[in-house]
Amino acid sequence: MFQKNDNISVILALLLLAGILSTSFWWLTNKYSFNFKNSNSTINNNNIQKKPNINNQNTTPVSAPQTTFGSSINVPQGTTIKINGSTSMVQINQALKNRFEQQFAGIKVITNAQGTNQGIKLLQSRQIDLAAMSRFLTVEEQNQGLATVPIAQDEIAIVVGNNNSFRRSLTKNQVREIFQGKITNWSALGGANHPIKVINRPEISGTRQIFQEVVLEGENFGRSHNFITMERDATTPILRALASDGISYATYRQVVNQRTIRTVAIDGLTPEAINYPYQRTFSYAYLYPPSSQVRAFLEYVLSPQGQETIINTKN
Repeated sequence: MFQKNDNISVILALLLLAGILSTSFWWLTNKYSFNFKNSNSTINNNNIQKKPNINNQNTTPVSAPQTTFGSSINVPQGTTIKINGSTSMVQINQALKNRFEQQFAGIKVITNAQGTNQGIKLLQSRQIDLAAMSRFLTVEEQNQGLATVPIAQDEIAIVVGNNNSFRRSLTKNQVREIFQGKITNWSALGGANHPIKVINRPEISGTRQIFQEVVLEGENFGRSHNFITMERDATTPILRALASDGISYATYRQVVNQRTIRTVAIDGLTPEAINYPYQRTFSYAYLYPPSSQVRAFLEYVLSPQGQETIINTKN
């Protein structure tokens, strides 16, 4: 009888202890906001515009711990920040430079745009502080100590000249076949009987690389006689080359206000649509761990003021 009561007492004591431990654990995790999830994202993305899939990329080097960027911005006088990289981020870089220098007197931001790959090379050799990225880091680049912070979502627009007689929407499959050289005449798309001139970007272009991944689903571009590959990764010469029979692609914010070209709807969706199919992430790459000036600039970029500046580059 006593043995049975002792067993019941032990069981009750163990249950009481488990309850106390569970309550204590709950209180500690809520009080100190411990995070036990293994997340790839290193930032609070609440302020990042429009599309929520910014978190889908790995933003830290494989072998490095995560960096969290807060909202406390402290920039020492005389600080210089050098940025180079994607030509698609020229407007964003310039707008952020202007606002950052206005807010913090005595600070200088130097921007250039020699392409994503060149930006990465300059960052690795420590000639710049930030590389503007229009593609994801490769695993090799991550293993070399590079990390990225996503700053904005962008759309890749399919563009034709304003005097092109083709006025219809294209399907994703039609776009893929055009840029693979399988469709070579506008008549196959319901347009006039004219050859399609495909204006492509150079192989070093980050925009070309992400286009191949997103639009061509990893397959190769065509090499037909109707393809023209530009020597420079620059949008303006591409738009000029479109004429009445050309087609190409560009970051939407660079062409949204252009009067000499038109964007082509994809499956009836224009780039303004939230479910537009051709989207990518813009980010800044840095060497881990971030320097004080890099941290300060990225904290500004991710602040409400910084995100507002980025959004306004589309207007």
